[in-house]
Formats: sequence, C-alpha cells, structure tokens
Amino acid sequence: MTNLKPYPLHFQPDFKERVWGGRALERFGFDVPAGAIGEGWMIADHPNGVSHVTNGPLAGKGLDEVRQAYGEAWFGTSGGASGNGRFPLLVKLLDCNDDLSVQVHPNDHYERLPKGELGKTEMWYVLDAEPGAKIIYGLKPGVTREDMAKAIAEDRIMDTLQEVSVQAGDTFYIPTGTVHALCAGVLVAEIQQNSDTTYRLYDYNRPGLDGKPRELHIEDSLKVIAYEGAGASRMKTDGVKPGEWLTLASSPYFETEKGVVDGEWQLSTSSESFVILIVCEGEGTVAWADGVLHAKPGDCFLLPANLGGYTLEGGMTVLRSRVP
Repeated sequence: MTNLKPYPLHFQPDFKERVWGGRALERFGFDVPAGAIGEGWMIADHPNGVSHVTNGPLAGKGLDEVRQAYGEAWFGTSGGASGNGRFPLLVKLLDCNDDLSVQVHPNDHYERLPKGELGKTEMWYVLDAEPGAKIIYGLKPGVTREDMAKAIAEDRIMDTLQEVSVQAGDTFYIPTGTVHALCAGVLVAEIQQNSDTTYRLYDYNRPGLDGKPRELHIEDSLKVIAYEGAGASRMKTDGVKPGEWLTLASSPYFETEKGVVDGEWQLSTSSESFVILIVCEGEGTVAWADGVLHAKPGDCFLLPANLGGYTLEGGMTVLRSRVP
C-alpha cells in the first residue's frame, strides 16, 4: 500500500480507567468500556496506548504502523519526528468526574526521565464545565521551593496553589514545570507532547483503583517545578468569527487554533506537518478530493501533510493542531 493516496484518518480511541474518571465520554457516541473511564487516547502512538484507524484502506492499522509505513510524506518534514522516533503528539479527551492529582511534568532534558520518554508540554481546551467548576493552575505568587517543601511536609500543599474557575471554551497552556490539576466537573480536550510522564505532588490521600495509595513523586516534582513561572497562559475564546483562526497555544511542539465553521470553509495542508482536527461542538463534514467524512462532537481526525486541499462544511467549532 505504499502508493496509497492520502486521506483523513479517524481512530478508535484507547480508553483508560482512572480513579477520577466517569462515564461522560459516552456522550460522544463512543463504545466506552465498563468502569471509571477518565481518558480517551484519541490519536496515540505510545508504548502505553496506540489508537487504531477505523476508516478507509488502513482500517485496523495502529498509528504506529501507519507512521512507519508512510513517514515524512504523510506526517511532514516537521511532524514526522518527535525526538523519540514516534508520532510527536498525543491527543486525549478527559472526563474529570473527580479531582485529578496535583502534578507537574518535566522537560525533555530532565536527567531522571524514563528511558525513551520525552517531557510533557500540554494544553487544555474546556469542552464542558459544570457550574462552579475549577482547576489548579500554577503557584501563588512568591512561593519558593522551600515554601513548597515545607507545605508538603505539613500536609497543607493546597495553601500554595492557585485555583481558577473554568467555563466551556476556556483554554490553558501548560508548559513543563507548571503545577496543575483538573478538578471535578470538567470535560477537556488535551493536546500534548507524546509523553506519559507525570510527577504527582498530592493526591488527596485517596486510594487508587487497586485500593492502595497512589505513588507520589515529591523529589522529582520539587526539582522540575518552575518556581518563577514557566510561561503558562490562559484565555477565553468567545467571539471567534466564522472562517477565522484564533491561536490558542504556540509552543515548540504544537500550535493549536480554534475555528468556527459556518457553511463552507476551504483549507489546505502543507508539507511541513499533518493537521489534527478536533470537533468540539456542532456537526458537519470533512471533504477532500476523494471523499467525505461526517464530523460530530468528539471526533478527532488526522489529515496527512500531503492531503492538500480539504473543505470543512456545516456548523461546528473545531480545534486545529500542527507541529511548527
């Protein structure tokens, strides 16, 4: 199939049970397995989870197989490599039925990274939020490493953290070194480096799915926190005009924009990078020279770099991510 013409790929998510998960991902029409499902790995090529193509000639193939077979032609001169030989991004939908652990991620250069792992810069787009929902986002001004260590020892870490209220449409950019935690009542789309490395600072003294306390990583966390700030930023995204892109996050690893489709919108891929489209609300179609796919909330599509022209049509809000 080396001469296969490029087409938009849709994937079967790899679902993950989490102590903080729920059943909200069922609203997107997915066949969600039993249990407290916190994460759908929508576009994934990682040792801990691989998503598989559901449509077209490559149906049933894992993203890892597709990447190996089509390489730079489909994934782009920038998007074809990640620093660890795998697909560069990991796209998730997160159902936060309960609070997540307070955590922080290292950068690519941290000496204690697990073998083969990268750092983890990420961003969140809030798809839905219950009234009063909040997240933990960074440290209070002036908190030092010594302050943090003392607060942890005295079991009052929450005194050092900033809480932020959230609504649907809010965006949070979370560079490595930023202390953060999603809290109960939010549904989030997450775009991140292809990494599964998380250091937990605090987990509310609750048991994990196995009934045992979940591991904390205090030493690693204290080492990688950016106490002076890591460049984290947040924004409201109301008022995006149809046919225009609003930049939500721009990092060395991904650029993500929000767009509103109202009618027909003609676009094109470029040879530098694949395009990932996440449908946040509404519905419509993704059309290209050789076909059309229906698009509904929760759908995530990977458009090959060499796809060329494509058209979004209907009434929907989408996120577009590429590798710079």
